[in-house]
Amino acid sequence: MSKISNFFKGGSSSSKSKHHRSRGTPSPQEAIHKLRETEEMLTKKQDYLEKRIEQELATAKKHGTKNKRAALAALKRKKRLEQQLTQIDGTLSTIEFQREALENSHTNTEVMKNMGYAAKAMKQVHENMDIDKIEDMMQDITEQQDVAQEISEAISRPFGETYDEDELMAELEELEQEALDEGMMSMGGLPSVPSGNLPSLRPGQRATTRRKVEEDDDMRMLASWGT
Repeated sequence: MSKISNFFKGGSSSSKSKHHRSRGTPSPQEAIHKLRETEEMLTKKQDYLEKRIEQELATAKKHGTKNKRAALAALKRKKRLEQQLTQIDGTLSTIEFQREALENSHTNTEVMKNMGYAAKAMKQVHENMDIDKIEDMMQDITEQQDVAQEISEAISRPFGETYDEDELMAELEELEQEALDEGMMSMGGLPSVPSGNLPSLRPGQRATTRRKVEEDDDMRMLASWGT
């Protein structure tokens, strides 16, 4: 009988292993999903145990010393429930740590995968680029910019001949001096009128001065007749 049972047990384990191999290794998403389901189940179990502990504590208080046997039995059940609750707390901490580590590993894997794709894309882009050709192109651009600058400077220069400004200023000063000399000659070399105010004359002095001017005019007239 034992051989038969062992035969069936062996067959059952073999079929299970084949079924597991057919499913293959679970993906990170599937493993994370299973861990979350386990966390949810254990959390519900925690709520249930906490309510049971409260009930057993209430039962112990209810019986008290009146019914020590029932009160002690309730306290023993409370202790067992508290032990289960402590175990679940530890299990939840372990599962949470495993889930976070798996999520981080999955994130890092996705990041590395995407970085690998980007590196391949960059490599493909750079395969069509030649650094020597790029440097030659940049040199050509610089040369063309210099040519454009020279063209702009040539266009902006004024037309016609250029003259020395110092020579033109010297010539202008000569013209001004000549104009000044001509003005003096046209005035007959007469002395310039004094700029200051003439002294005021009294009535007697004005009459004497007028007679002197008339005498001078008479003397000039006589001198002209003698000639």
